[in-house]
Amino acid sequence: MKILAVCTGSAEILRGKSYRTGIFKHPVEAAVLIDREGLIGDRICNRKHHGGVDQAVYALGSIDLDWWSKELGRNLEPGIFGENLVIEGADSRRISVGDRFMTDTIELEVTSARIPCATLAARMEDPAFAKRFAKAGRPGFYCRVLKDGVVQAGDAVTYHAYSGPPVLMPEMLETFARNLSDKDRDRYLAAPIHYKLRAKLTSA
Repeated sequence: MKILAVCTGSAEILRGKSYRTGIFKHPVEAAVLIDREGLIGDRICNRKHHGGVDQAVYALGSIDLDWWSKELGRNLEPGIFGENLVIEGADSRRISVGDRFMTDTIELEVTSARIPCATLAARMEDPAFAKRFAKAGRPGFYCRVLKDGVVQAGDAVTYHAYSGPPVLMPEMLETFARNLSDKDRDRYLAAPIHYKLRAKLTSA
């Protein structure tokens, strides 16, 4: 397993929109420093819904990207969905909160699934794409940074699965904004989920 692409972006205006977004990510060849807030030099415009310590890095598996290329009938370049990292051999359908990805210099811990939004639909030039993205169950995964460091395409990656009861990415998509059973709520809270979701579940 290795990092196939490291992607960053600048603030750009979406076609037909008036606001700027950082969703347009592009692969970079040089090494990039990652700290607790994410990739240095990467632009995040909407801090209410994106970025922060528990959404510092957005990653996608190469299996996900390949699947979407076949689904959409065109070759998709890394960064197309706003992802920062593309990880060889990873499949977000099988990724759980608490899973960890490590290189020689960084350590990431999965916190939540990426929830599709209107900005993603506009980026893909398809008003229905958010629903299509959710239905596919291949959302990629947000991570917190447990160890700062430098990352570059080609870096070897070690994967460690979460040892507790899993909270898988497709499940997080399916249960977003829905009430959980007491059993599922306890399972979610036992995992190292995104702090905003934790606050929501503990206040319910």
